[in-house]
Amino acid sequence: MDYQDIEVPFHFRHLCWFCGEPYAQVFSFPPTHSEHLNCPHPHLNVNACSECAKFAKKAKGHTIFSVRQEVKQALLKAHQKDLAIGQNWTKQELADAGFEDGNFAGFAKSAWFMFEVARDRINFKAWPLVVSGQQIDSIYQGMSFQFDGVTYPDIYHAVDFFAKTYDLNNPFILAVLNIIGTEQFAKAIRLARTCVGFTPQERQQLLNKLTANQQD
Repeated sequence: MDYQDIEVPFHFRHLCWFCGEPYAQVFSFPPTHSEHLNCPHPHLNVNACSECAKFAKKAKGHTIFSVRQEVKQALLKAHQKDLAIGQNWTKQELADAGFEDGNFAGFAKSAWFMFEVARDRINFKAWPLVVSGQQIDSIYQGMSFQFDGVTYPDIYHAVDFFAKTYDLNNPFILAVLNIIGTEQFAKAIRLARTCVGFTPQERQQLLNKLTANQQD
Protein backbone atom coordinates (compact mmCIF):
# COMPACT_ATOMS: atom_id res chain seq x y z
CA MET A 1 0.00 0.00 0.00
CA ASP A 2 1.43 3.37 -1.02
CA TYR A 3 1.38 6.22 1.50
CA GLN A 4 1.87 9.91 0.82
CA ASP A 5 3.55 12.37 3.14
CA ILE A 6 1.48 15.39 4.07
CA GLU A 7 2.83 18.90 3.61
CA VAL A 8 3.85 20.26 7.02
CA PRO A 9 4.09 24.03 7.66
CA PHE A 10 7.58 25.00 8.79
CA HIS A 11 6.59 25.92 12.37
CA PHE A 12 4.78 22.57 12.79
CA ARG A 13 7.54 20.40 11.35
CA HIS A 14 8.48 18.83 14.71
CA LEU A 15 4.96 18.49 16.14
CA CYS A 16 2.35 15.74 16.45
CA TRP A 17 -0.55 16.35 14.05
CA PHE A 18 -3.05 15.18 16.67
CA CYS A 19 -2.01 17.12 19.80
CA GLY A 20 0.90 19.45 19.09
CA GLU A 21 3.43 17.64 21.29
CA PRO A 22 6.87 16.82 19.80
CA TYR A 23 6.38 13.95 17.38
CA ALA A 24 8.16 10.65 17.86
CA GLN A 25 7.02 8.55 14.90
CA VAL A 26 4.99 8.48 11.72
CA PHE A 27 1.44 7.13 11.80
CA SER A 28 0.29 5.64 8.50
CA PHE A 29 -3.40 5.58 7.66
CA PRO A 30 -5.12 3.33 6.88
CA PRO A 31 -2.93 0.94 8.92
CA THR A 32 -4.09 -2.34 7.34
CA HIS A 33 -5.00 -3.57 3.88
CA SER A 34 -8.48 -4.57 5.10
CA GLU A 35 -9.38 -0.89 5.48
CA HIS A 36 -8.17 0.06 2.00
CA LEU A 37 -11.55 0.14 0.27
CA ASN A 38 -13.20 2.11 3.08
CA CYS A 39 -10.76 5.03 3.08
CA PRO A 40 -12.16 7.87 0.91
CA HIS A 41 -8.97 9.93 0.82
CA PRO A 42 -5.32 9.24 -0.10
CA HIS A 43 -3.31 6.99 2.19
CA LEU A 44 -1.33 9.28 4.46
CA ASN A 45 1.69 9.51 6.70
CA VAL A 46 1.23 11.96 9.59
CA ASN A 47 3.56 12.88 12.43
CA ALA A 48 2.47 11.63 15.84
CA CYS A 49 3.76 11.57 19.40
CA SER A 50 4.07 8.15 21.03
CA GLU A 51 0.83 8.44 23.01
CA CYS A 52 -1.30 9.67 20.10
CA ALA A 53 0.18 7.04 17.79
CA LYS A 54 -0.81 4.36 20.31
CA PHE A 55 -4.37 5.67 20.42
CA ALA A 56 -4.53 6.14 16.65
CA LYS A 57 -3.50 2.54 15.99
CA LYS A 58 -6.47 1.36 18.09
CA ALA A 59 -8.97 3.70 16.40
CA LYS A 60 -11.79 2.27 14.27
CA GLY A 61 -12.47 5.28 12.04
CA HIS A 62 -12.39 5.03 8.26
CA THR A 63 -10.89 8.49 7.70
CA ILE A 64 -7.91 10.23 9.27
CA PHE A 65 -10.34 12.83 10.64
CA SER A 66 -12.47 10.27 12.48
CA VAL A 67 -9.25 8.78 13.86
CA ARG A 68 -8.31 12.24 15.14
CA GLN A 69 -11.67 12.46 16.93
CA GLU A 70 -11.02 9.10 18.60
CA VAL A 71 -7.51 10.18 19.61
CA LYS A 72 -8.90 13.36 21.21
CA GLN A 73 -11.45 11.27 23.09
CA ALA A 74 -8.71 8.95 24.32
CA LEU A 75 -6.56 11.90 25.45
CA LEU A 76 -9.53 13.39 27.29
CA LYS A 77 -10.05 10.14 29.17
CA ALA A 78 -6.36 9.52 29.87
CA HIS A 79 -5.74 13.02 31.26
CA GLN A 80 -9.04 13.61 33.03
CA LYS A 81 -7.38 14.17 36.43
CA ASP A 82 -5.04 16.80 35.01
CA LEU A 83 -7.89 18.59 33.25
CA ALA A 84 -9.96 18.52 36.43
CA ILE A 85 -7.34 20.72 38.13
CA GLY A 86 -8.45 23.63 35.95
CA GLN A 87 -12.06 23.07 36.98
CA ASN A 88 -11.31 23.02 40.71
CA TRP A 89 -8.54 25.63 40.97
CA THR A 90 -7.23 28.79 39.36
CA LYS A 91 -3.51 29.35 38.92
CA GLN A 92 -3.53 32.01 41.63
CA GLU A 93 -5.50 29.81 44.05
CA LEU A 94 -2.87 27.08 43.71
CA ALA A 95 -0.10 29.60 44.30
CA ASP A 96 -1.84 30.87 47.44
CA ALA A 97 -2.89 27.47 48.78
CA GLY A 98 0.06 27.08 51.13
CA PHE A 99 1.30 23.77 49.69
CA GLU A 100 4.96 24.79 49.80
CA ASP A 101 5.81 22.26 52.50
CA GLY A 102 4.90 18.66 53.14
CA ASN A 103 3.36 16.02 50.90
CA PHE A 104 1.56 18.53 48.68
CA ALA A 105 4.61 20.62 47.75
CA GLY A 106 5.18 18.69 44.52
CA PHE A 107 1.51 18.97 43.62
CA ALA A 108 1.56 22.75 43.98
CA LYS A 109 4.58 23.04 41.70
CA SER A 110 3.42 20.76 38.92
CA ALA A 111 -0.40 20.73 39.00
CA TRP A 112 -1.11 23.85 36.95
CA PHE A 113 1.61 22.99 34.46
CA MET A 114 0.11 19.52 33.95
CA PHE A 115 -3.34 21.06 33.48
CA GLU A 116 -2.04 23.49 30.85
CA VAL A 117 -0.23 20.72 28.96
CA ALA A 118 -3.33 18.49 28.93
CA ARG A 119 -5.62 21.41 27.99
CA ASP A 120 -3.37 22.54 25.13
CA ARG A 121 -3.12 19.01 23.73
CA ILE A 122 -6.90 18.63 23.73
CA ASN A 123 -7.37 22.10 22.22
CA PHE A 124 -4.66 21.74 19.56
CA LYS A 125 -6.02 22.42 16.09
CA ALA A 126 -4.24 20.30 13.53
CA TRP A 127 -2.94 22.07 10.45
CA PRO A 128 -4.85 21.39 7.20
CA LEU A 129 -3.92 18.18 5.43
CA VAL A 130 -2.37 18.97 2.07
CA VAL A 131 -1.06 16.31 -0.32
CA SER A 132 0.55 17.27 -3.64
CA GLY A 133 -0.86 20.77 -3.28
CA GLN A 134 -4.44 19.57 -2.72
CA GLN A 135 -6.16 20.05 0.65
CA ILE A 136 -8.11 17.13 2.07
CA ASP A 137 -11.24 18.54 3.67
CA SER A 138 -12.48 17.38 7.07
CA ILE A 139 -16.15 16.46 7.35
CA TYR A 140 -15.91 16.79 11.13
CA GLN A 141 -15.47 20.55 11.37
CA GLY A 142 -17.96 22.16 13.73
CA MET A 143 -18.64 19.05 15.83
CA SER A 144 -16.45 20.09 18.77
CA PHE A 145 -17.78 21.79 21.89
CA GLN A 146 -15.84 24.41 23.82
CA PHE A 147 -16.37 25.24 27.47
CA ASP A 148 -14.23 27.07 30.01
CA GLY A 149 -11.16 27.11 27.78
CA VAL A 150 -11.20 23.42 26.83
CA THR A 151 -12.35 22.07 23.46
CA TYR A 152 -14.09 18.70 23.75
CA PRO A 153 -14.67 16.36 20.76
CA ASP A 154 -18.41 16.96 21.15
CA ILE A 155 -21.05 17.91 23.75
CA TYR A 156 -21.41 14.31 24.91
CA HIS A 157 -17.76 14.02 25.86
CA ALA A 158 -17.98 17.33 27.73
CA VAL A 159 -20.93 16.00 29.72
CA ASP A 160 -19.14 12.71 30.36
CA PHE A 161 -16.04 14.54 31.59
CA PHE A 162 -17.95 16.64 34.12
CA ALA A 163 -20.11 13.72 35.21
CA LYS A 164 -16.99 11.69 36.04
CA THR A 165 -15.11 14.61 37.57
CA TYR A 166 -17.88 15.55 40.01
CA ASP A 167 -19.67 12.18 40.24
CA LEU A 168 -22.81 13.57 38.62
CA ASN A 169 -25.78 11.91 36.94
CA ASN A 170 -24.92 11.89 33.23
CA PRO A 171 -28.48 11.38 31.86
CA PHE A 172 -29.75 14.18 34.10
CA ILE A 173 -27.23 16.65 32.66
CA LEU A 174 -28.22 15.68 29.13
CA ALA A 175 -31.91 16.05 30.01
CA VAL A 176 -31.28 19.54 31.43
CA LEU A 177 -29.33 20.57 28.33
CA ASN A 178 -32.14 19.28 26.14
CA ILE A 179 -34.46 21.71 27.94
CA ILE A 180 -32.30 24.81 28.41
CA GLY A 181 -29.88 24.43 25.49
CA THR A 182 -26.14 23.71 25.26
CA GLU A 183 -25.35 27.43 25.46
CA GLN A 184 -26.29 27.19 29.16
CA PHE A 185 -23.86 24.34 29.83
CA ALA A 186 -22.52 25.96 33.02
CA LYS A 187 -26.04 26.21 34.45
CA ALA A 188 -26.68 22.54 33.68
CA ILE A 189 -23.53 21.50 35.55
CA ARG A 190 -24.43 23.70 38.53
CA LEU A 191 -27.90 22.16 38.68
CA ALA A 192 -26.48 18.65 38.51
CA ARG A 193 -24.03 19.40 41.33
CA THR A 194 -26.87 20.84 43.41
CA CYS A 195 -28.92 17.68 42.85
CA VAL A 196 -26.34 15.16 44.03
CA GLY A 197 -28.21 12.73 46.26
CA PHE A 198 -31.61 13.47 44.71
CA THR A 199 -33.89 10.52 44.04
CA PRO A 200 -34.98 9.84 40.44
CA GLN A 201 -38.38 11.26 41.32
CA GLU A 202 -36.86 14.46 42.67
CA ARG A 203 -34.72 14.88 39.57
CA GLN A 204 -37.77 14.40 37.38
CA GLN A 205 -39.69 17.01 39.35
CA LEU A 206 -36.89 19.48 38.72
CA LEU A 207 -36.88 18.66 35.01
CA ASN A 208 -40.64 19.22 34.89
CA LYS A 209 -40.18 22.59 36.55
CA LEU A 210 -37.45 23.58 34.11
CA THR A 211 -39.67 22.60 31.19
CA ALA A 212 -42.54 24.67 32.57
CA ASN A 213 -40.28 27.67 33.06
CA GLN A 214 -39.02 27.43 29.46
CA GLN A 215 -42.59 27.44 28.20
CA ASP A 216 -43.65 30.54 30.17
